[in-house]
Amino acid sequence: MDWKAALSHTASLLKPMRAEQADTAKGFHALHEAAFESGALDTKQKELIALAIGISKQCNDCIGFHVKAAIRAGATRDEIAEMVNVCVLMNGGPGYMYGAKAMEAYDQLS
Repeated sequence: MDWKAALSHTASLLKPMRAEQADTAKGFHALHEAAFESGALDTKQKELIALAIGISKQCNDCIGFHVKAAIRAGATRDEIAEMVNVCVLMNGGPGYMYGAKAMEAYDQLS
């Protein structure tokens, strides 16, 4: 999978939705900003949690965007690999398959 192209394609799909459904887009963006604000957990920890949920929900776009954000927040390949291990524990085979996708995304996006 070409993660840069996939994320670019998804962003292009979301652009008209932001215009057509502006209130929902603004609300989602505000929720996103509030959820990822540093507090008891820092942004990197929150991105690793979001990535784990993306893997668990088998959402390729979530995996890509949260890998990219985790990298920006300072996550290392080893940290993502250990988080994938927890996903495998909690999700079995699907966690393993989508965890592999997360590792591929890390390698392409870092």
